[in-house]
Amino acid sequence: MYLWIKALHIIFVVTWFAAVFYLPRLFVYHAQTDDTPGRERFQVMERKLYRGIMTPSAVLTVAFGAWLLWLNPAWLSQGWLHAKLALVAALIAYHLWCGKLLRAFAADDNRHGHVWYRWFNELPVLILVSVVILVEVKPF
Repeated sequence: MYLWIKALHIIFVVTWFAAVFYLPRLFVYHAQTDDTPGRERFQVMERKLYRGIMTPSAVLTVAFGAWLLWLNPAWLSQGWLHAKLALVAALIAYHLWCGKLLRAFAADDNRHGHVWYRWFNELPVLILVSVVILVEVKPF
């Protein structure tokens, strides 16, 4: 059963990161859009991605990860896990920040340009690389 839980955890990590990478990219294009139909189209796409894929994937990632931790409580004494959990917390904060930006776009209250969103889009790459190294190499 452990391997099924681990597989599901990895599947939802992949779907969560796919959405985390794509939503800010939509923000880039949305910030460049000047016409009302285009803005409305991006608002629908962003909302569906955030609510239909990104948030459920995040919840399931955390749930299956917690289940794995429950099955392996000895990991709590290992430094790599502490670092990974800190990065997961940072990713959750990023996820919530995306939700705030989504609401700002929905209210036509975006305060950032497309270049800012291009840089914002790079933050989860650093988290992903770090988490994979921590989990596979376990440097601590």
